[in-house]
Amino acid sequence: MSRTTTMTVRVGGALSDFVAANVGDEGSYENVSEYIRDLIRRDKERAEGEAFDRLKAELNHAFAAPEDSYQPLTAAEVIARNRT
Repeated sequence: MSRTTTMTVRVGGALSDFVAANVGDEGSYENVSEYIRDLIRRDKERAEGEAFDRLKAELNHAFAAPEDSYQPLTAAEVIARNRT
């Protein structure tokens, strides 16, 4: 279930001017909340993209390993290894 959280953020000076330039009649967003939500979504996408890139790099590394470097493991061995 989704929940809504109200947050208070203080910005001043150049940051406040930058936000004001992006909100309202002259900006791309109708209000500050819309702008902040978009920034959070973009940051979330960036973080997820970085995590995906790390996973791809690990998989590429694993698939590039020589076949004889692999060892068979049972499901119980994998679970035990991952607990540590």
